[in-house]
Amino acid sequence: MFLTKFTSFGRRDEREAIGGILWRIRWEALPAFSLKFLSFMESSESARRRIAELRTQIERHNRLYYSEARPEISDREYDALYQELNALEERFPELRSKESPTQMVGADVLEAFAQAAHRVPMQSLDNTYSEEEVWDFVRRLEKLLPDAAMDFTVEPKVDGVAISLTYANGVFVRAVTRGDGRNGDDVTQNVRTIGVIPERLESPDVPVVVEIRGEIYLPKAVFAKLNEERDEEGLPPFANPRNAAAGSLKQLDSRIVAQRGLSAVFYSLGFCEGGEAPDSQVELFGVLERWRMPVAGWREMAGSAGEIIERIRALGEIRHDFPFETDGAVIKVNRFADQRALGSTAKAPRWAMAFKYEPERAETRLREITIQVGRTGVLTPVAELDPVTVSGSRVSRATLHNEEEVLRKDIRVGDTVVIEKAGEVIPAVVGVRKDLRGGSEQEFRMPDRCPACGEPVVRKDGFVAVRCVNLHCPAQLTRLLEHFAMRGALDLEGLGSKVALTLVERGLVRSPLDLFELQLSELAPLNLGTEEEPHMFGEKNAQKLLNALERAKTMPLWRWVHALAIPDVGAVTAREIASFHVNFPEVAVSRILRDIVQLTAWNEEIVAANPGARSGKDRSKEVREAGRAEWEALKEKADALGAALIEAGVAKASKAQKSHPRDATTSIGPVAARAVMDWCASEEGGRTLRRMESYGIRPQVEKSKGPSSVDSLVTGRTFVITGTLSVPREEVAERIRTLGGKVTGSVSKSTDYLVAGAEAGSKLAKAEELGIPVLDEDAFWKLAGTGGSAGVQPEFF
Repeated sequence: MFLTKFTSFGRRDEREAIGGILWRIRWEALPAFSLKFLSFMESSESARRRIAELRTQIERHNRLYYSEARPEISDREYDALYQELNALEERFPELRSKESPTQMVGADVLEAFAQAAHRVPMQSLDNTYSEEEVWDFVRRLEKLLPDAAMDFTVEPKVDGVAISLTYANGVFVRAVTRGDGRNGDDVTQNVRTIGVIPERLESPDVPVVVEIRGEIYLPKAVFAKLNEERDEEGLPPFANPRNAAAGSLKQLDSRIVAQRGLSAVFYSLGFCEGGEAPDSQVELFGVLERWRMPVAGWREMAGSAGEIIERIRALGEIRHDFPFETDGAVIKVNRFADQRALGSTAKAPRWAMAFKYEPERAETRLREITIQVGRTGVLTPVAELDPVTVSGSRVSRATLHNEEEVLRKDIRVGDTVVIEKAGEVIPAVVGVRKDLRGGSEQEFRMPDRCPACGEPVVRKDGFVAVRCVNLHCPAQLTRLLEHFAMRGALDLEGLGSKVALTLVERGLVRSPLDLFELQLSELAPLNLGTEEEPHMFGEKNAQKLLNALERAKTMPLWRWVHALAIPDVGAVTAREIASFHVNFPEVAVSRILRDIVQLTAWNEEIVAANPGARSGKDRSKEVREAGRAEWEALKEKADALGAALIEAGVAKASKAQKSHPRDATTSIGPVAARAVMDWCASEEGGRTLRRMESYGIRPQVEKSKGPSSVDSLVTGRTFVITGTLSVPREEVAERIRTLGGKVTGSVSKSTDYLVAGAEAGSKLAKAEELGIPVLDEDAFWKLAGTGGSAGVQPEFF
């Protein structure tokens, strides 16, 4: 009832403020009906801000998990963030982007290895913690294939590093990690050191070329021994076997990998040519065993959802006896013909699901709460614990997220706390044994000064985050460099987290733009290791970074707007800002940004000054009538300004009945617009823009200002992209945006074209139902002026 009323009453700023608080409530605590109301409650701009925040968080956690093997949150916490983002993107499809984590598989490839493409994409699995969702999964498949008598396999979900091995004429030739699903790291030399992986497949039925996929893992017994050795050497222990396996595969010296004792199991095929492929998952296991590929010893068949649940429960009773760490069960449709018919989404197959077991818990003492400093200066409390074993691995630290979370749970230094490892990976403090308190426990308060630089910290009203605002803070600067260099910003090849940290520690970089002053003679001898175990950056890597920096000088304006880490400005907003401005000097004095801020202020003033509002009832009739003329004049000004923004293309008129131009929705939100204006007007922003000019940094404009013979069929049109294409979908989307078109995530009556690749699915059916023109890939590139005559009308299929 509260949520229903909340959507209709209250000032807009109050609704959005409360909405922001509600979005931060833990996902699993919200019932489904509340989420539906929340999605309607959120304004598009409020959703845009939250989506940008969620994408940033998830991208960071993806990188930590997949690339750096040092995750900071639990699987359940990650899944909550992911589900919240997916729900918002479903509610606001115009905010969905190919760059969103919901549309991508994992993390970027690592800088230390050569990149290799997967001939068949490596996808990840959708997952659940609920038996009811397993029933839903089966019911969904039965609706999709009502005439198929499907059966299923249930297998242990090995918590390792996904790998794809290629054999040509039976000989092992390449090993590639999953990476982002399309490209991964070539770790062939390291994988050759793993004894259980055969160099040759000795069987007459081996295809000419075949990709065999599975997981590389560190046996639990080997993991325990490895951590004992690291303790003796004074090195930090690995958090779990998965981290240890990932860290081992990242070693540049394969001799070190050979000493780690890695193992592997395999369970699927990718590309297969010149041979007869098996017809089912069950047959595949027989083939893999015949080829002497290692497979998990436990697997069961099931013919219904009830039998699947029985197998999952049985696996849960024995999984700790396996030599590998397992955090769940994988359910797959058995027959490959059924799998092909069911197809896949952009990220995951529809015919498989991972069920994750509830995490184990343990109790231990909280010795101390320390502080970590992030990219934006946010201070995060971390629990330092007496080491305790949870789910087979030792836990000594757990994130506490923020001061509000600590106070809410009443966590105190000296407490006995309850620790769990969701997904058997990341420890989290989930409770406190208050009954064991003896009176000496100490309450926690965030420090007044940054532990990294000693400068005062601040907390803005209405925000839980405590920040260090010193832009020269070494911890903050390291995170800024990582953001500056990320693929969605300036894509600086060679500038990973370790390089960023070393540059800051050596005093070579005090702001991101200092990178443009670096010389080869400074970068090449940079020691990324220790004095005892040096690891030089090297001339080749140094030159790659310098080349990337030179390319960055003329990168698109939106990338620079994003790279500079202006508060409240993510990649989507950066694109919108760049689409209405030629360069940074124009952004700095932008009439558009100023008008967006002004329109918002006037609208808020109109609501507050409404003579008929409840707040005005206490005033006399004469006072109310005297203010009415001024109020009407203000509405006229706001309508004129809204109409101007609509005409400029930066706003869309509201579709609501009795709406006015002042009610238009702007593509650039007022918070982001104000943030950009404030940054450009600040001393730091002005200094940054002057330095960019001095270095010859002149971001390029991508968008054409008007239609031409090439873009006349694209400019102003709305596209939806679906199915598997020969190039990443974002390349197609980027071309559309460059030519002045728009890309959305769902098909509707306002869609002008659907670009459809293989396995297009429901979007293709919806487009055909609505009579929307459908372009195959060749037709699209003709329309876009590439690979065909400019401006040629395409043929539809």
